[in-house]
Amino acid sequence: MTTSPAPVRMGVLSCADIAWRRMLPAMAASPDVLPVAVAGRERAKAETFARRFDCEAVTGYAALLERADVEAVYIPLPTGLRAGWVERALRAGKHVLAEKPLATSREEAEGLLSLAERSGLLLVENLVFPHHSQHEEVRRLLGEGAIGELRSFSGDFGIPPRDPGDFRYRPELGGGALFEVGVYPIRAAQLFLGGDLEVCGAFLRYDAATGVDVDGGALLCSPRGVGAQIRFGFEHSYRSSYALWGSLGTLTLDRAYTSPDSMRPVVRLERQDHVEERTLPADRQFVNILESFARSVRRGDGQAVQAAHTGQALAQAGLVDEIRSRARRITI
Repeated sequence: MTTSPAPVRMGVLSCADIAWRRMLPAMAASPDVLPVAVAGRERAKAETFARRFDCEAVTGYAALLERADVEAVYIPLPTGLRAGWVERALRAGKHVLAEKPLATSREEAEGLLSLAERSGLLLVENLVFPHHSQHEEVRRLLGEGAIGELRSFSGDFGIPPRDPGDFRYRPELGGGALFEVGVYPIRAAQLFLGGDLEVCGAFLRYDAATGVDVDGGALLCSPRGVGAQIRFGFEHSYRSSYALWGSLGTLTLDRAYTSPDSMRPVVRLERQDHVEERTLPADRQFVNILESFARSVRRGDGQAVQAAHTGQALAQAGLVDEIRSRARRITI
């Protein structure tokens, strides 16, 4: 008889909204992960989380890292605080699943990923959407020649304005639309055009009152001359989509980055004199990434997974750096 491996015992470092709404419910739904404790700066908030998800409350992030019963940590801290605590977690001997982006620069991300490799630990950036099966279906259709030869990619991710006190409007916490939503269409472009994209042009629109970028866009290009146009922002009606334009037609996917677990996505295929909509199965992308992370920890093949992930994460971080440095800055 074979037995299932014990679940990975995880701690959550921060009482962030994404942990409450998505990641802790996904942990509760997965047999591969067991939430052990949630750490917060305020005891009362940590206890609220702990009661809902049947785990322990911890006051202070450092105290969580000292626990011997925590094998891995999920870190959803603001972007500007994330790298420091990822480093502390790795030095404490914990595997780490960290919210995206992993760091505020490629250099910073490279240092963290190198530390994880030297320490024999797994460090994964929690960019969840590629773990939804809908993207594999799009890749399959492309491979079958459904739209001919790929000519260009366009991706958009925009969300309505946040509460003015939200950390995403604070530059010292790594706020801004590029870090928060721009990385999604960047990674989607990499999924279909490859990891060697270059920035051909970009703009970022900054809010004078807060000092963060609230809107932006970029034109990327592959060595083969296939272009990618991305748009993102904080002051838009909600949009989460991408389109692939080929020599024979177009594939479009809505709710590409944030599909709810119960939603059955629809891929729209358009060719000359033909329009087709295919309804795909629902999928649990948050559960999927957690189970992938946990399996790598348990199988002991984290270094192989780490090597593959490192290339993707660094290529993405490099594009973000390049967009920030080359963008035309517009202040409103």
